[in-house]
Amino acid sequence: MAPAFPFSAIAGQEEMKLAMTIAAVDDSIGGVLVFGDRGTGKSTVVRALAGLLPTIRAADCPYHCDPDQEGDLCEQCQARRDAGELLNVQEIDVPVVDLPLGVTEDRVVGSLDLEKALTSGEKDFEPGLLARANRGFLYIDEVNLLEDHIVDLLLDVAASGENVVEREGLSVRHPAHFVLIGSGNPEEGELRPQLLDRFGLSVEVSTPEDLHTRMQVVRRRDEFESDPKAFVEKWQQEDAQVREQIERAREKLPHVDVPDEILERTSTLCIALGTDGLRGELTLIRAARAAAALDGADEVGVPHLRQVASVALRHRLRRDPLDESGSTTRVQRAMEEHLPA
Repeated sequence: MAPAFPFSAIAGQEEMKLAMTIAAVDDSIGGVLVFGDRGTGKSTVVRALAGLLPTIRAADCPYHCDPDQEGDLCEQCQARRDAGELLNVQEIDVPVVDLPLGVTEDRVVGSLDLEKALTSGEKDFEPGLLARANRGFLYIDEVNLLEDHIVDLLLDVAASGENVVEREGLSVRHPAHFVLIGSGNPEEGELRPQLLDRFGLSVEVSTPEDLHTRMQVVRRRDEFESDPKAFVEKWQQEDAQVREQIERAREKLPHVDVPDEILERTSTLCIALGTDGLRGELTLIRAARAAAALDGADEVGVPHLRQVASVALRHRLRRDPLDESGSTTRVQRAMEEHLPA
């Protein structure tokens, strides 16, 4: 299996890398939506981040449950623990599961194992893609072309952290904690506003216009394809530093304080932008807290809000027929007024 392109070697897409890193620190943020031109490294960043993260301890079951989390085990692992048995534990890579277009609901959530039912007459559950993605990343390329009911299903499971299957005489529950990553090209269609709002962060990527950046991207990609192993080793130290930063941020995250002043500024910004509901404010606070943890700060400050405001809010704005400027520009204008540097 070919190695993933090193995360640290990706040039020219700093906002996308920041959003992915924040999602890796706090998986409760709600995933990342990446819209932009073809060939701008959307899928490369996802696979690079997964290859960057440390291995995880997992039970030897179809859902690779976390053996250190009581009360969040699948039915099989919970039954073994209740019986006083020790779980078989192994170290595995963080899962990255691709969800193809045209996938059926049975393939996503799981279904009856027909082969076993026909040969032995037993009703057994065949886990789906959500089981494989537990504790990892579920990546949907061209998410704007995916059927709406599948996207609704994924977002509901991602929010609850549990997949419930009640069909064909089966009743199965299993943990399904994953970071949902969607990418697409806006020229091929847009997502419904309700679905846009359910993604935690949104990133707009474009082809670099800077000559130096374009040369850097092409040179590094060509070097990687010529000798992947040597290129990965060349960037090993930089990736190790990012890995350590993410691990420290995960430990720091529960201890990062959010002052009342920051909450007030967050609400003021969202009111000025006219965002619907409170999901924007919650996501902005969580993303800013993760950004502060990455910085090693003890509390969230205005610079952290400014750092993540665009990715947390740009996809939650109502369209204004009297304002021709894009959502990113509107967020930046509001920041200059309500979150001055």
